[in-house]
Amino acid sequence: MTIIELFALMRKHLRVVIIVPVVCALLTAIFCFTVLPNTYTASVSMYVLTKSTSETNAITNQDLSASQMLTNDVATLIKSDRVQADAAKAMNLENLDDYNISVSSQTTTRVITMSVRGTSPSEVATVANQVAKTTDSVAQEVMEVQSINVIDKASEPESPSGPPRALYTLVAFLFGLCAAIAFLVIMDTADTRVHTSDQASELLGVPVIGRIPVIQG
Repeated sequence: MTIIELFALMRKHLRVVIIVPVVCALLTAIFCFTVLPNTYTASVSMYVLTKSTSETNAITNQDLSASQMLTNDVATLIKSDRVQADAAKAMNLENLDDYNISVSSQTTTRVITMSVRGTSPSEVATVANQVAKTTDSVAQEVMEVQSINVIDKASEPESPSGPPRALYTLVAFLFGLCAAIAFLVIMDTADTRVHTSDQASELLGVPVIGRIPVIQG
């Protein structure tokens, strides 16, 4: 089927092409706004510093390089079972399964950014700050870390960060449009009936020598 034939088919069944994607988008929007809860994200930035190897306790370039190398290890430590369990215990929680914790760091910096996502704006900030505090104590215990200093303390988010309802609705609309077009193409391909004189001429291999007009009474 050529592009011209496809557009002609869509124009012929324009109602289907419009109704199906609109219904899909509408149902998705209703689901997103009535069922999916708002999610909130709180972030905290931390600076990793190793213990000084200098006798004068001054911070040398070697110390800074070592702390940069440990940054990825600390980022992994944040999501470890030890830190998660200790942080949950400090907040009198069984676990932190209700929160999504993500960590990002770069090899050229000693700064780690941790984000906590959940359904309560006050709780995500509390969890983020507690996990940062627990990470500091655990890292000092098990690593050559002098301290993990909090640069920006997590604060209670004022507005939700998700879910991306508009994106879900747009995807549902596009899916409905593709489904409608695919349905029309399949139905047109499966339809073996002869609808026009040109189709009859092509099928039988003989020219059309006459047409009977439709007479409306």
